Amino acid sequence: QLERPRDRVSDSGHDHGHLDADRRVVHIRPASRWPHLDVRELWHYRELMFRLVWRDIVVRYKQTFLGVLWSVLVPAMTTTVYVIVFGKFANFPSGNTPYPALTAAGVIPMQYFAAALSSSSNSLVSNLGLVTKVYFPRIMLPLAAIVVPLVDFAIGLSVLVVVMAVYGTWPAGPEVLLAPVFLGLAVVTALGIGFLLSTLTARWRDVPYMIPVFLQILPLVSGVMYALHQIPEKWQWFFSVNPMSAVIAGWRWGLLGEAAPQLGQTAVSVAVALVLFFGGLAVFRSFEPRFADTI
Repeated sequence: QLERPRDRVSDSGHDHGHLDADRRVVHIRPASRWPHLDVRELWHYRELMFRLVWRDIVVRYKQTFLGVLWSVLVPAMTTTVYVIVFGKFANFPSGNTPYPALTAAGVIPMQYFAAALSSSSNSLVSNLGLVTKVYFPRIMLPLAAIVVPLVDFAIGLSVLVVVMAVYGTWPAGPEVLLAPVFLGLAVVTALGIGFLLSTLTARWRDVPYMIPVFLQILPLVSGVMYALHQIPEKWQWFFSVNPMSAVIAGWRWGLLGEAAPQLGQTAVSVAVALVLFFGGLAVFRSFEPRFADTI
């Protein structure tokens, strides 16, 4: 009679230990402020990432009459204005490439960068309820913000395809495979600046007023309206500090057969993009524990 209860206790303890082994153990500790991406944690919250992206895509054109057609109309109208103003009246240099094709190939990546930068810089403020009430990796907000404009970018590529078909400027070599690499440089740059500006916006609300001014000047110093290799070399090196100049030059090289980007200038652009990325990430990580209090 005494052995039976002991057996039952033993069996119960075994079952209890088995249940404990199946439970997920969560260790709560201070977040590291070093500039790093916790890929393991991001993967754990991947479903939330998908929900954030899908939510922004659905809301983007909700209650609009034309819907996703704006992804085509905006680059088409912008290219038309640039062709008339800078191509015909100002006579900006275009090299051997037809000016409409040259301009369209510059407008598409620049509009992605502008949209990604604007969205990521406001990502914390626009998700105030999530930041202050629920725990999740805050870094997912600027990450999701730069993914959503890629949908518009993919749709807007149809404008470039049509212009290339009209003027017969199709890719002529294996360099077309490197075009996505230069787009990746735009993504890294937008994400780095987004980390920085979203952190500053959480503290100072006047930061968003500066962004439109910056985005108006950026196409002029990135070579959207002209061929970069046609301007004096000293200015090419000066513009290489802007990573988007390398993005547009490399994108045109891959798709239009334009002059290949100069290696040294491209290295400068890549180095600046990496500094922006890790610098912005370091600032974001440093202020992340105080977002809920300061926002």
